[in-house]
Amino acid sequence: MAKEEKVTMEINEKTSVFKLGWPIFIEAFLAILIGNVDTLMLSKYSDTAPVAVGNANQILNLLTLMFNIIAGATGVIVAQYLGAKLIKKISEIYSVAIFVNLILSVVISLIIFAFSEPIFRLMQLEEALIPDATVYLQLLGGFIFLQAVFSVFTQILRSNGLTRVGMYISLAINVVNIIGNYCFLYGPLKFLNYGVKGVAISSVVSRLIALILVIIFFHKKIEGEISLKYLKPFPKETLKKMVSIGIPTAGESISYSISQILIMSIVNTLGLIAANTKIYASVISNFSYLYSVSVAQATMIITGHLVGAKKEDAAYKRVLKSLRSAMVISVAIAAVSFCISDITFSFFTENAEILKLGHKIMAIGIVLEIGRTANLVIIQSMRAAGDIKFPTYLGMGSMWLVSVLFSFILGKVFGLGLMGVWIAMAMDECLRGIIVYVRWMRGGWRGKSVVDKKE
Repeated sequence: MAKEEKVTMEINEKTSVFKLGWPIFIEAFLAILIGNVDTLMLSKYSDTAPVAVGNANQILNLLTLMFNIIAGATGVIVAQYLGAKLIKKISEIYSVAIFVNLILSVVISLIIFAFSEPIFRLMQLEEALIPDATVYLQLLGGFIFLQAVFSVFTQILRSNGLTRVGMYISLAINVVNIIGNYCFLYGPLKFLNYGVKGVAISSVVSRLIALILVIIFFHKKIEGEISLKYLKPFPKETLKKMVSIGIPTAGESISYSISQILIMSIVNTLGLIAANTKIYASVISNFSYLYSVSVAQATMIITGHLVGAKKEDAAYKRVLKSLRSAMVISVAIAAVSFCISDITFSFFTENAEILKLGHKIMAIGIVLEIGRTANLVIIQSMRAAGDIKFPTYLGMGSMWLVSVLFSFILGKVFGLGLMGVWIAMAMDECLRGIIVYVRWMRGGWRGKSVVDKKE
């Protein structure tokens, strides 16, 4: 039997952002669904189970950021090396990324499995909720290495232009997870009375299937291999590149998560109406900026290839072109969200005060979306070009000195309430958007490719 030919998608300045981006859009949409389906289905099963699972997910989400250190950096490095046509180096990069994330995640899996219950006691979780939270975290945390390895494979496939694969797999595991949850909670396996444990088992099985599928796609479609032979002697420089790219990016994500927790604590002091409106508006916004996220991811892939191929001028023009189209559509989506806010908020509540406040918030959201779109598209491309530290330090500084600080000043001191918080977040996004736009225009990102000149 003839061996199947492996073909890497040719990515250059003419590559369609839409062609790369629409599968990422669908995948991100499905990721939001799978992130909430366990909680939604458990809410019909028990009043306490969703709270237990929610606490467990806080820990799992934080751990996921750690794995993204290697996974995210892999996407940047692979794109540049493919653009530079350094195919022989690619197998080494694949192998380092997979094995390092696997070893790191197995160690963390063992720790989580052993110490889940003490962790929840430190979090002061109610005693009645600890058994459900513990079994959920032990199962998903104990098998978190599945997600860690899967995330690296996904980045590899994306950087090779195979963005549809992630979409197909996300669709498949959503179906598997929902069917599994139904079987354990309401269907033929209900007699086991597993509840949260059954939902956790369903999630683990779906992640295992996802990993198997992505490995199959890798071997069928990707030029290159994963083998221990590429780790002898261990390529320290390759790992150093991954860490130097991944840690700043992950650090910014962690900082953002903490800043959002602090902003939420400020909102909580504004009253129940403000807190509920913030939660509902955030959920709606997650869907609203999916388009910007998908365009940013697609443009990042193209930018990485162009910079690796020493086509910085082409990358410069491509990012500006993507930014213009993303800005028009994203602002249009935000405007529509404002116009139909009474309808969207009514899915969550009939409280007239929340509906009125939500309408005002979504108006500010139009301005916020302008800044956020610029940030998403340009910053992702800056990182793809190897300009890692500047957007990281800018983001961490702005989110604390503008978003958090002015949320308190405008929301509490000036008495603007939740509107003041939203204005502060819009200020943060717009300020960063202006700064990174100027940096992109001036070329501060040029000359920072991670591909060595000697290579």
